[in-house]
Amino acid sequence: MEISRREFIHILGLAGAAGLLPATLRAREGLSGLYESAPFGTLRLMHMTDCHAQLNPIYFREPHVNLGLGDAFGKPPHLVGRALLAHFGLPPGGWEAYALTHLDFDRAVETYGKVGGFAHLATLVKQLRAEVGEGRSLLLDGGDTWQGSATALWTRGQDMLGACNLLGVDVMTGHWEFTYTDAEVIDRVLAFKGDFVAQNVRVKEESSFDYPFEDFVHYDEARGYAFKPYTIRAMGGVRVAVVGQAFPYTPIANPARFIPHWTFGIRPDEMQALIDQLRAQERVDLVVVLSHNGMDVDLKLASLISGVDVIFGGHTHDGVPAAIEVANPGGKTLVTNAGSNGKFLGVMDLDVADGKLRGHRYRLLPVFSRLIPADEAMAAYIEEVRAPYLTRLHQPLAETEETLYRRGNFNGTFDQVIVDALRQVEDTQIAFSPGFRWGTTVPAGQTVTLEHVMDQTAITYPATYRREVSGAEIKEILEEVAHSLFHPDPFRQQGGDMVRVGGLRYAFEPGADLGQRISDLRLADGRLIEAEKHYTLSGWATVGEPGSGRPIWEVVTDYLADNKVIRAAPLENPRLIGVDNNPGLAEVAQTRE
Repeated sequence: MEISRREFIHILGLAGAAGLLPATLRAREGLSGLYESAPFGTLRLMHMTDCHAQLNPIYFREPHVNLGLGDAFGKPPHLVGRALLAHFGLPPGGWEAYALTHLDFDRAVETYGKVGGFAHLATLVKQLRAEVGEGRSLLLDGGDTWQGSATALWTRGQDMLGACNLLGVDVMTGHWEFTYTDAEVIDRVLAFKGDFVAQNVRVKEESSFDYPFEDFVHYDEARGYAFKPYTIRAMGGVRVAVVGQAFPYTPIANPARFIPHWTFGIRPDEMQALIDQLRAQERVDLVVVLSHNGMDVDLKLASLISGVDVIFGGHTHDGVPAAIEVANPGGKTLVTNAGSNGKFLGVMDLDVADGKLRGHRYRLLPVFSRLIPADEAMAAYIEEVRAPYLTRLHQPLAETEETLYRRGNFNGTFDQVIVDALRQVEDTQIAFSPGFRWGTTVPAGQTVTLEHVMDQTAITYPATYRREVSGAEIKEILEEVAHSLFHPDPFRQQGGDMVRVGGLRYAFEPGADLGQRISDLRLADGRLIEAEKHYTLSGWATVGEPGSGRPIWEVVTDYLADNKVIRAAPLENPRLIGVDNNPGLAEVAQTRE
């Protein structure tokens, strides 16, 4: 059920009266008209991405390190803190700074509170649909929706499927969705009320003879598509094509054993051919790519591909408050990225006439749960689906004296807890933890619960390991991850941040060549790492053969039970070389050389 603009404004007034966020504070902070605007153009596309199964409002601190090198230097999304605000002409100290940066986070959480939550998002979506009228809006989901929380793991994504169907998601693509089994993915896609699109996911040639899903309604044997490559929607007289682009490196970044019959890739030439077909044969007026490439990849793709009007991107969790215009041989393409964890909803109003995009207006709306009342139907669903797990989720584990966060190129305070836990519980000299970008924030002074730990660790391949490795192997691992993160060609960047380390010091030069970025490797006590010598190493989340160790959340739970209090301590960050004055590095971040 949609609600009218007048009803929505009335609801916001009731929200203030109910104490969600006082009206005087809304006015003082410039929030009074945040969710109100006159419609523009002919249709509205709404975009959410990388919510990572967060049904309820959460805290989320943005990174203070997001380095851009080469052509990416000083450009979105590689801007943090004051540099980001200055680039987009936004004021410091207000709601924009809280939503988009790490600045003064500990103070700002007291003012603005939690973000996201599907019940609050549902209220906002209904209002935005009502503003433009029936049949003139689409809600797009960029993926990483079915994974990231305890309940998503324990229900194998079913809780999120139900929430997305209730929210009214029209089109989605995927990434972490593919870390369930292929059979589960097919089952969820069939139960999804919208369209799951992914033009770049194909059935392997060697699997075509005994493909177990040949009866799947969207399998195209002739062209090898595992899923629908696109969908076409008629909206107010405008034919809109939405082309899906799932994460191209899924079988490398995540276990290929879960999806043995599918192959991925960026496939720009095949995308161009598909877009040409849509323009010439399907006579579409607007072409949209719903992408999980990561923003750097999308920016390059936009410069090469003709005929795409807008790319709605995800994967790299970048909250970018404006659409970036990219020139290409056919004209221009708008590229956006809408953050993560349900924190933002991207809203693009488009003026389309005579088969062409004439103009646009883009807003990246933060979902402030203290400002937007909860939708009753969605709130009831969330309460019901979480009810069987509440006692377990709310299990208290420790108190934290510092804010625990994950996001950032090299380390985060919650990542530090994980590597500390691995070293202590597994009794190793060194610990590695993956550079996952998902994971919620726990403000200082709060109780850390099992749910918080699961927000950082809830994956389908959580086994820990303990082994001996040589100093040469340690350097090789770090060099490979570094090359993936800072490869000069965005099409070769495979996602994620740098592996987090415990018990290890090293120097890092992001702009160096392959094999030359890592140097001066030392143990925590200062002893130099020797190439031929062996060291004990613990870690988790191997993408090759399944591990046999305990799940990582059990290790972290044991560690917190033993320590009771998480005290502020220096992060084990590398010593960075050659990044002075990089606007993707805030002044609080690292020791630089």
